[in-house]
Order: sequence, then structure tokens, then C-alpha cells
Amino acid sequence: MKFRQAVLLIVVLEVVVVLLGLWNYGAGLEGLQAVTRFSGRSSLAIFSLIFLLHHQKGAFLKSLLSNDYFFVFAIAHGIHLIELLSFVYISHAPVIPYRVAGGFLAYSFIFAMPFVMQRHKLGKIRERPFSILANVYLYYVWLIFFMTYFSRVQGKVPHAGGSHGEHVAGMVWVLLLLTINLTERIFFTEKVKKN
Repeated sequence: MKFRQAVLLIVVLEVVVVLLGLWNYGAGLEGLQAVTRFSGRSSLAIFSLIFLLHHQKGAFLKSLLSNDYFFVFAIAHGIHLIELLSFVYISHAPVIPYRVAGGFLAYSFIFAMPFVMQRHKLGKIRERPFSILANVYLYYVWLIFFMTYFSRVQGKVPHAGGSHGEHVAGMVWVLLLLTINLTERIFFTEKVKKN
């Protein structure tokens, strides 16, 4: 897929998310909360593809999200950030400093990684440092998704929208992502050693 097509797909997906949120929950605060929640889930879906397929360096991920898949995810999650900040501002939701710090670091990684990847493509960052940076990025962003659902499952975010079952399903999916990722990496490493 070409980058423009991937961006168009993200925009269409976000429009659908907005329409679904407003259709099901109305144009008020509850609707904005639903839009933010659904947008976060669509970002998780995109991240899931990257988390599971990045290390294979194959054409499949690029065919799904373009050669600039980190940039595609940054756009999708940037839209989610705008929706999230809008919801926090309008709802006067309490801001918890350590969550803000963790989220700020995650968004810093998310917005920096497309440029890191571009420098790698141009030969300005060698393979080994790029691989280390990509792994730190992937596992830290994974951790943020995990902590997001874990805190909701524990009931530590009482004003979070969605049901307990939805939060449990999200946490199970995030844990499954890690299990698949690590299993694939172990299998891939063993296969490379045998060859």
C-alpha cells in the first residue's frame, strides 16, 4: 500500500469512529468519550500489526500500512491524542502526573520514530542502533497500552467509558500480542541459528 492510501484509510477509519461514537452516544461529553475510546482501539489495531510484523522486515506489513508504517501509526495516534486532550479539557477529568509523564514519553517515541526510520533508510542510522531503538519503542508503547487496560480492569480509572468486560478483553488482547510476539521472535531466532 502506498503512504497516501494508508493515510486516507486512517482518515476514513477515524471518520467512521467519530460517526459511530456520536451515533451511539450522542453529541455530548459521552459521545466524545466514546470517540476517544474507539479511536484508541483503532490505534491499538494498527500498533498490533506493527508489533507483530515489524521484526520480520517483510513486505506484508508494508503492503498493509505502507513503507512508512511508523508514520501511519503516528498519524492515527496523533488523532487519538487530539481527541483525548479534547475530552480531558472539556470533561475537566483529573490529570494524574505519573500517567501524563508516561504518556508524554510514549507520544515522544511515537512521533520521533518515523524520523528515526527515515534516517535509517537513508543510511544515517545503522541497523543495530535502529533495531535497538525500534525494540525500545515497540515494547514501551506496548507497556503503555497494557497499563491503560490494566488500570481500567482494576477500576483505577472510574470515569473511563466502556464496560469492565471490554477492558478485560482489551487487556487479554494486549497480553496475547506480547505472547505471540515473543513466541515468534524465539522461533525466528532459532530458525536463523539453524540456517
